[in-house]
Amino acid sequence: MHLLAAALYAGLAVHLWRTRWRGPVLGQPAGGLKLGERGLLLVALAAHAVSLRMAIFDGNSMHFGFAIALSVMLWLAIALYWIESFYARMDGLQVIGLPAAAVAAMLPALFSEAHVLTNAGSMAFRLHFLTAMLAYSLFTLAALHALLMATAEKGLHRGRISPLLAGLPPLLTMEALLFRLIHVAFVLLTFTLISGAFFSEALFGKALAFNHKTVFAILSWLIFAALLTGRHLRGWRGRVALRWTLTGFAALLLAYVGSRFVLEVILGR
Repeated sequence: MHLLAAALYAGLAVHLWRTRWRGPVLGQPAGGLKLGERGLLLVALAAHAVSLRMAIFDGNSMHFGFAIALSVMLWLAIALYWIESFYARMDGLQVIGLPAAAVAAMLPALFSEAHVLTNAGSMAFRLHFLTAMLAYSLFTLAALHALLMATAEKGLHRGRISPLLAGLPPLLTMEALLFRLIHVAFVLLTFTLISGAFFSEALFGKALAFNHKTVFAILSWLIFAALLTGRHLRGWRGRVALRWTLTGFAALLLAYVGSRFVLEVILGR
């Protein structure tokens, strides 16, 4: 299933490259996803979801590591993009998202050693886990969105923008969507940190264990809190907002994925 999902993502990316992003078609504005392309992406998402279900759940136990975390984040981000594409033209996200999703779909198969989660049978823990993954995925989508905006803004300043990016909404519209994503993700991240503190208190007798994951998660929360405060009080936008978004996402990525990568791949634990 991992290979099937990766092949479908990659196949769709190649198809869009040939029909949207090169050759004579570059002289025309890019169109949205057609019905068949949208259906193929949905099949790829379904195959990816099945592969993740098989990788994570083994009877009553749950397996999780950096490879599964990245794969889940990209799956949810692409799923959210698929839904979002019904309401807004975000075709440029395909350029970054589909190749990244193809790689992410293969990661659990390439790095199969995953940490077994304790308390996986608890509904409260699963709610905490789901909220954390939704927060990570929304921030992933926001980071991809920010990269797309930065590319479009750079092209505008140079007076030269590709037809694919020319089909995007105005930058102000994209910026408003970016901050809607960040607002929702920030609320989910806040809930994740609070529920994580309760679990830590119940399991280890202290609300916060100051390890790499906690430090980077709190750092990411502080960065996004500062970004939203600056947005509301000082009207931060443009490159300043994009830099803060990408910096906060990098810290969030290091919070779990980075620490698990070090433990699982570099240290072999």
